[in-house]
Amino acid sequence: MPNPTVPAGSPPAAPLSGRTALVTGGARRVGAAIVRALHAAGANVLIHCHHSVEEAHALERELQSARPGGSAVAVADLLDTPALPRLISAAQERFGGLHLLVNNASSFYPTPLGQITLREWEDLMGTNLRAPLFLAQAAAPLLALQGGSVVNIVDIHGQRPLRDYLVYCAAKAGLIMLTRALARELAPSVRVNAIAPGSILWPESGMDAARKRRILARTPLGRHGEPADIARAVLFLATDAPFVTGQVLAVDGGRSIAW
Repeated sequence: MPNPTVPAGSPPAAPLSGRTALVTGGARRVGAAIVRALHAAGANVLIHCHHSVEEAHALERELQSARPGGSAVAVADLLDTPALPRLISAAQERFGGLHLLVNNASSFYPTPLGQITLREWEDLMGTNLRAPLFLAQAAAPLLALQGGSVVNIVDIHGQRPLRDYLVYCAAKAGLIMLTRALARELAPSVRVNAIAPGSILWPESGMDAARKRRILARTPLGRHGEPADIARAVLFLATDAPFVTGQVLAVDGGRSIAW
């Protein structure tokens, strides 16, 4: 039935209008696509970055030109665990609350068995698993007040290991279990879900053409995805899935069913 308070022909209200999201690693690549999608849906977005400060501020200027006052930048090292609650406080102080935490930031590089160092272990486990836990812990009271949610960006290789990436795969596997455990711990006030990308963007460190062809040959849809595919999935879990929690949504072109 039409709503008599909404004029005929009016565009639908932005689904995240008046809500606040924190996106870690939000300055570049998939993170920036998520930030843009959330902002376009009406959310105020706190863009976290560490080294990509220039890119983060350029993205903020872009968003400010579209909707002034709806974005801000927070610089933090996710390996500095005691400082993580300040990211949550920054969202509350800047925008008055927090409704969505997107744990997107991630370190990714090979760690062949026999050559793994403690520094690599601390870095990969710290960014991919420890930081999401402590950010979610700090954010939980604010999210519970708003009926908010957490979306963790995991990886299909958290369930099927990638050769020579032992520590990264173990960290993402831990993040998958953390997603499910947090969903139980924080219910019913906060939903917690994850998105497992397949081949979305090729690694910046480079990948030879033959390996790319092999990956695409094992992907039923026959192509790699785009950052917008992940951003749309985040929007779905944040806005259109009120009865979904503790789930891992594969956005991988079918790769996980045709390994």
